[in-house]
Order: sequence, then C-alpha cells, then structure tokens
Amino acid sequence: MAAFAEADAAASAEDAEAAAASPSATSPEEKQKFAKTRFVANAGLAAGATYQWIVKPYKAGKFKKGAKGRTFALVKAGLAGAFAYNRLKAASENAKGDPLLSKAVGPLTAGIDSLKGLGSKLRKGQAGDSDIGAFEDVINSVKEAGKSAGAPVTDKIPSAGQLTG
Repeated sequence: MAAFAEADAAASAEDAEAAAASPSATSPEEKQKFAKTRFVANAGLAAGATYQWIVKPYKAGKFKKGAKGRTFALVKAGLAGAFAYNRLKAASENAKGDPLLSKAVGPLTAGIDSLKGLGSKLRKGQAGDSDIGAFEDVINSVKEAGKSAGAPVTDKIPSAGQLTG
C-alpha cells in the first residue's frame, strides 16, 4: 500500500510540474489587453529611439560632413533606425490582436515597410531631409493611430544595449 501511495504522490507531483510548465490559454480579453500593452511598449521604444538618435542629432547638424562626432552619430542613427523599424513591425503585429488598433494601424503597414532600408542608409551617411522626415511621419502616424484607439504612445528611450542586442 505504501508503494501505491508513493507512486500516486510522484505522479501528482509530475502532473503539477507539467501543468506549471505548459502555458495556459488566455481569454480573448487578456489577449487584447496584452496586445495593446505590447503595442504601446514597442511603439514607444521606436519613437524614443527615432527621436533620441536620429531626429535630434540630425537637427543639431551631427550628420553633416565635417561635424564633430559625425561617424559615431551616424552609427548610432543606423542602429536606432534598424531598431525602430524592428519595433514598429512588432507594434503592427501587436495591433492585430486588438480590433480598434488593427483598424487604426493597418493602413500604416506600407509606411512602416518603407523604412526598412533607412537604417543602413543612415549608417552610411546617405540619409537626407526626406529620409529623416519619413521616420518622423511614420512614428507620428503610429502614435496618432494608437491615441485614436485608446492606446496613447509616449517616447521611451531604449538603452544602447537594446539597440545592439
């Protein structure tokens, strides 16, 4: 009898471990709530990176030939551009989990896709006013879409480790 009790206890422990290890299903409401939260986080990081390492240095003239620290500013801008593109793509995927966000962000997909090569263009020092304006326009459109869907986006500046990792 004791052997059966031990076997039952071991089986129960294994079942508890398996239940804890396997993900549980979430309700549609939780999925939507998490989708909106992830959208806000990803869009905020993209907006913060774009402003901090692309728009602000560009307006300060750090990308002009002969500017002090130009190479470093261009490398950071290139990393920030690639990071922002990646986070915007993630935000648009997150938006698909929320009905209001998917309607608001859906039309912006082409604009986000147009940013794909700008990271390397920035790194090489080949970006101009229109390229910087394109980043600003897409970020502002995503922020406005989030706001209209009840998910206001605020700029969050990512760390240098987040840009490279």
